[in-house]
Amino acid sequence: MSTIEGIKNVVLVHGAFADGSGWRGVYENLTGRGYTVAIVQNPLTSFEDDVAATKRVLDKQDGPTILVGHSWGGTVITEAGSHDNVVGLIYVAALIPDSGETSGQQYDGFAATPEFVIDIDDEGFGYLNRDKFTVGFAADASAADAAFLRDSQVPVNMAVFGAAVGTAAWRDKPSWAVIATEDNAFDQAMLQHMAHRAGAEVTTTPGSHAVYLTQPGVVSDVIVAAAENALTRAV
Repeated sequence: MSTIEGIKNVVLVHGAFADGSGWRGVYENLTGRGYTVAIVQNPLTSFEDDVAATKRVLDKQDGPTILVGHSWGGTVITEAGSHDNVVGLIYVAALIPDSGETSGQQYDGFAATPEFVIDIDDEGFGYLNRDKFTVGFAADASAADAAFLRDSQVPVNMAVFGAAVGTAAWRDKPSWAVIATEDNAFDQAMLQHMAHRAGAEVTTTPGSHAVYLTQPGVVSDVIVAAAENALTRAV
């Protein structure tokens, strides 16, 4: 199935502490292969705001769409993925809650991640600790890329992690997951548990939590596989 005859639309959703610029490598890879790619800019002010921002982009798609989320973006696409244009979900180093669950609940029973340190200000917004940023978020990035990510952080309203998903789209639509083996933000067992519970087709690759930036080829290949198979793959 070619990109012209099949699914040609891809929407990319970033996670907490970041913006959409980290998707540049994936964007260039996919557009070079003929896909139409849109990147959501989440305000990170509330769960509802991020879902609304994602749905606005989905509204603009002209047909079947693959929806991709990194980290916190996984929770966002789980809710926004019920949009009629979405035919497949891809979770990249991402949270994958079920209906009625919060993002925070996904950590229950799994190992702590001491290298991933969040500093919270007086208004309840979180930033990744500057001294721990590289090892916690982007250990396999170049020094320049890690510094840019650190210094361009977008603070997240920590209340988002207590917001429950209404309807988990992965219960009705096929899903894929990319898991980085050196992800210091999430316990590996937690990532595997969430992905397998969602029935996701899992791709494991060396990489940090910033795998969406550092391994754009791997992530793009999974997106292409989803675009070629989502319309025929059963949930």
